[in-house]
Amino acid sequence: MTRVIHTGDTHVGYQQYNVPDRRDDFLDAFRQVVRDAIADDADAVVHAGDLFHDRRPALTDIMGTLTVLEELSEAGIPFLAVVGNHEAKRDAQWLDLYESLGLATRLDDEPTVIGDTAFYGLDFVPRSQRDDLDYDFGPHDADSAALVTHGLFQPFDYGDWDAEEILTESSVEFDAMLLGDNHDPGKQQVEDAWVTYCGSTERASASERADRGYNIVTFDDEVQITRRGLDTREFVFVDVDLGPKEGVERVRSRVGQHDLEDAVVIVSISGDGDPVTPASVESFALDRGALVARVTDHREITAEERETDISFADPDDAVTERVRDLGLSEAAHDIDETIRASKVADANVKDEVERHVRELLSEDSDALEADTDAAASGGTADAEANTDTAEDDTDDGAAVNEADDKAPVDGADDDGQASVEEFL
Repeated sequence: MTRVIHTGDTHVGYQQYNVPDRRDDFLDAFRQVVRDAIADDADAVVHAGDLFHDRRPALTDIMGTLTVLEELSEAGIPFLAVVGNHEAKRDAQWLDLYESLGLATRLDDEPTVIGDTAFYGLDFVPRSQRDDLDYDFGPHDADSAALVTHGLFQPFDYGDWDAEEILTESSVEFDAMLLGDNHDPGKQQVEDAWVTYCGSTERASASERADRGYNIVTFDDEVQITRRGLDTREFVFVDVDLGPKEGVERVRSRVGQHDLEDAVVIVSISGDGDPVTPASVESFALDRGALVARVTDHREITAEERETDISFADPDDAVTERVRDLGLSEAAHDIDETIRASKVADANVKDEVERHVRELLSEDSDALEADTDAAASGGTADAEANTDTAEDDTDDGAAVNEADDKAPVDGADDDGQASVEEFL
């Protein structure tokens, strides 16, 4: 028997709402998972991608993750992982660094045997590159086998990658696919194998209302999957449907019914009542101890905005979604992060981008060419894809759903690729 904790989408380093406490929350949630594994004497912690929120985490995030993995290593519990789309780099991955320190194993097409189960890994693969995959995995002599990977898979409703195709074409007979990317947990059986998402460990989007957690997967005569919750920061969701002549006092009354101390407060207003100024409600919540307060009056959203399925209380991720729809190359995404991730001083952004562009082009003259297949099909899908919202922060926003048939942003070439001049 082999019993592992299946986690993923920890998004360490995400400073949600541009609030430092929220950045700490994401690391704390990952630490909880590891300490649960130690307390339960799990055989391994299996991470299904997006350990970090972006491909260039801050040193504090790298070191914080290092201390968590050291704690797990000291308990003699292996950390097995794959690379997700948020953290993927063009060259060596951060996971490689931890592997070189003896703190992690980057799963690949050769088996890593834990107990009587062989674990394999497949890093996130852009849609345009999936046709070239052959799903040829090395043989094993274990009793069970599991594939750990990152992406949005059918038969789940939001999937753009067919799990059945992988299971039928693979050279190894898998008993389970342990998935990351979607932030909501779920499981389905395909080709006699369990296909399961563990969900995220912290709320990366205001639409993620359910409690956060991870899976415990036991490989024995059959695969058993159970769910365990995490003690994460309280989110208070207040939905107010205003009647005639009702207004801000009604909203404040509803908000005031909750314990707001240190909570993230998300207020949604609908109905036929009087106009409400969001700032007045946000101030009310903050005065009562809320860490963050965000108010969306859906009555003020135009029909055109409704078609985009985006909450414009969360502007930075709305931009992130549009950028992803362009099908930019990985190099162009690097440049986008430099401009928008708030990790380079404003006065230095132009010089940093110019330096980075010259470096990229010296290595590969086609580095900035668009991924035209991805652009045509809607770009890179992501964990938050099923949420249809985006978060309000100045960091690289949490991933949001790919959307087809979106017009290019201003400054993009006819093929959807933003020009170098535009970035500069």
